[in-house]
Amino acid sequence: MQKVWFVTGSSRGLGRNFVEAALSRGDRVAATARSTESLKGLVSTYGDAILPVKMDVTDRAGVFESVKRAKEHFGRLDVIVNNAGHAQIGAVEELSERELRDQMETNLFGAVWVVQAALPYLREQRSGHIIQMSSAAGVIAMPLGGAYHASKWALEGLNEALAGEVAEFGVKVTIIEPAGFATRDGNNPDPLANGHMATTDPAYDDLRRRLGATTGKMPAGDPAAAAQALLKLVDSANPPVRVLFGKGFHPMIQQVYADRLKTWDDWQDLSIEAHGRL
Repeated sequence: MQKVWFVTGSSRGLGRNFVEAALSRGDRVAATARSTESLKGLVSTYGDAILPVKMDVTDRAGVFESVKRAKEHFGRLDVIVNNAGHAQIGAVEELSERELRDQMETNLFGAVWVVQAALPYLREQRSGHIIQMSSAAGVIAMPLGGAYHASKWALEGLNEALAGEVAEFGVKVTIIEPAGFATRDGNNPDPLANGHMATTDPAYDDLRRRLGATTGKMPAGDPAAAAQALLKLVDSANPPVRVLFGKGFHPMIQQVYADRLKTWDDWQDLSIEAHGRL
């Protein structure tokens, strides 16, 4: 059955590929971006099947109006893709209040506004699928990515709770955790080079140099392949709450979780002691 999509961050990268994949198979898409200039080519190709929407996810009122416009234009909403976001890079000590708040406003609050705007329509339909683009950085954490990790870890918890809240209404939720994809000129984007950079403190220069020698070096995934995988996901009768996109991070995540379990086991006596006798 033809689906109607609402996709944030559609101007480039994975979001652009998601829009193109949906349109190419005959679905209809409300494609949002802060500037719709880059979407003109898709309008020329697909005509009324695409609705370009100028939207900033940090503008709550604008998000609600955009979702309403898409619903009224197409008559329904089936797939909501929360894709818009950016990466704030910097040691925790280096982050300004403004940088940290901007990270949360876009990555976390922007996603919440889209969900809150769309859910009344999905509940009324008793159907729909919310796709939250998280990251492998939503389940592991590395130095200099504290703000980004905080936003993605928050999204993971929020959407897991959401999945339990909306299941009875026939609405599905899937958190996608991508590894690195070739979203910038065919290359795996190096977060230390392409993220929003905090003002640096020389105390962390050595750490930056060490991490710079390893980040962005994993083989880049193909965004077009990710888009085809997303189509299979939204067509699934029983999609997962979480799924990794790409290869390379799975063994790392397995080790991270094994280390966490071992640490909790090793300190179990102290955990019991902390409970006290009450």
